[in-house]
Amino acid sequence: MKVYIGTGGYSNEDWLGLLYPEGTKPADFLEVYSRHFDCVELNSSFYGIPGLKAFEGMARRSGGRVRFTVKLHQVFTHSRKPEDSDFDRMLQSPEPLREAGLMGPYLAQFPYSFHRTPENRRYLFQLAERFAGHELAVELRHGSWDKPEVRSGMAEYGLLWVSPDYPPVGGMPEPQLHVTGEVGYLRLHGRNQGTWWEGQSAAERHDYLYSRTELEDWADQVLGVQDAGEAEEVYILFENTTKGHALKNILVLRQALEARGVQVWQPEPEDTSGREGRLF
Repeated sequence: MKVYIGTGGYSNEDWLGLLYPEGTKPADFLEVYSRHFDCVELNSSFYGIPGLKAFEGMARRSGGRVRFTVKLHQVFTHSRKPEDSDFDRMLQSPEPLREAGLMGPYLAQFPYSFHRTPENRRYLFQLAERFAGHELAVELRHGSWDKPEVRSGMAEYGLLWVSPDYPPVGGMPEPQLHVTGEVGYLRLHGRNQGTWWEGQSAAERHDYLYSRTELEDWADQVLGVQDAGEAEEVYILFENTTKGHALKNILVLRQALEARGVQVWQPEPEDTSGREGRLF
């Protein structure tokens, strides 16, 4: 089983001095990132679908070393009134990633307000039809979806269940790794109860550093999926990028997985002399 581990986005200026040497230009962030991680979740596409040239640049700057999961634009998940042109652009623009062998699943991140109603069920399966032939991972934040019959239906329609790790605030899916296809998808949001509902920004909501024990528990679940032969690939994306929490947690998770015999990609050792503040 191939395990990809990365973060939600890479354009984080608060990583300067941690991952990115001081003075690194934003245009060079991805090149540096690609030396340390083998996948990334593209967040910018939620706000505006990049064009072909933008995706060509990502493939080039990543050096062919990074798998990209591409978040669907909010018109698909929040307003839920996509037009044919939105589908065309969302499906066609990442073609440079496909050609380079760097395309991972699309990610549909639905809000908590997207409950399991007949109308929303119909919309979800209409979306599945429009993305047929492409891997589409779906994050459903309301707990009404967290049922075996939902996952069975998703498997039937070729949708990938996103297994989330949320703060224990109630009303959301339980932290359990489920697989509904050949690909598993795990999103680790952190467990900051105090800011999940009250936080004014994503940075506040994701301000959480996982403990070793918490990551050991997830490593056990990944091992269980491997031993059961449930998936060929698993993507693990850390969303707790605030203050570099994700960078530190990835190191711990890699160690925990390797200790269990789950192979993960490791970056080549680098000469970091003269680069002050580097985490790696």
